[in-house]
Amino acid sequence: MEKRTLTLGHSPDPDDAFMFYGLAKGLIPAGGFSFEHILQDIQTLNERATRGELDVSAVSIHAYAYVSDKYALLPSGASMGDGYGPMLVSRRRFSKEEMADKTIAVPGTMTSAFLALQLWLGKRAGEFNHIVVPFDRIFETVRSGAADVGLIIHEGQLTYQNEGLVVCEDLGLWWGRENEGLPLPLGGNVIHKRFDAATRKEISDILTSSIQFSLDHRPAAVEHALQYARDMGRDLADKFVGMYVNHWTLDYGAKGRESIRRFLGRAFEQGLIPHRQELEFVK
Repeated sequence: MEKRTLTLGHSPDPDDAFMFYGLAKGLIPAGGFSFEHILQDIQTLNERATRGELDVSAVSIHAYAYVSDKYALLPSGASMGDGYGPMLVSRRRFSKEEMADKTIAVPGTMTSAFLALQLWLGKRAGEFNHIVVPFDRIFETVRSGAADVGLIIHEGQLTYQNEGLVVCEDLGLWWGRENEGLPLPLGGNVIHKRFDAATRKEISDILTSSIQFSLDHRPAAVEHALQYARDMGRDLADKFVGMYVNHWTLDYGAKGRESIRRFLGRAFEQGLIPHRQELEFVK
């Protein structure tokens, strides 16, 4: 029987590569489906999701507020900042008050990092100076002086000291302090609502199986992920993968779901997103 091909969007990063190792290498059953892996940066995936282009995709939790009419959240695939998260870095330490007058390089305005920044500053996008820069060029933008501060995501959180930069604020730590230790919801996987409930569940189970397979076969999965580890050796890549593929990734659980409700709820209350979100998870 001919398999149904689904488009699966995710970022070319070690954590996503680790997560989908079993699926990409045909090491887990995929039922009646085959998956075309679309590797693009998260800002591009967010934008594509607003147009409903991919069957399954990684998106920022911030972006979910703009695509919930087209997509449902999958229960697995989360990236949660549990005591850590996007960081504001600079050549010298600035206070929050000082930062309000600085130019901040950000990796995209639909990223969860940018929404967390707005919540932390207590300002809307038009009320502070920022420039959008590809996430892998933020360090050079700060070093060159084109921006005073950089909002870093991905492996930059582990390598910023190599760039001679210091942390002004870790937004994951801040969120935990403000919310009884809840993790900061950063990214998740979504599935298009064009699929009926039974098909959504079947696809969801396949993706969860891929994550579990990688966790059960960690050395091989990390080896696969190394090809996407920019300027990271095996040990650092393994540490980075562990930060964002863990028990939260298998299922948000009650705490993860509550954290998303608070994150998007507060964003709505502060006028940062247009609608209060009703979270729809695949069951």
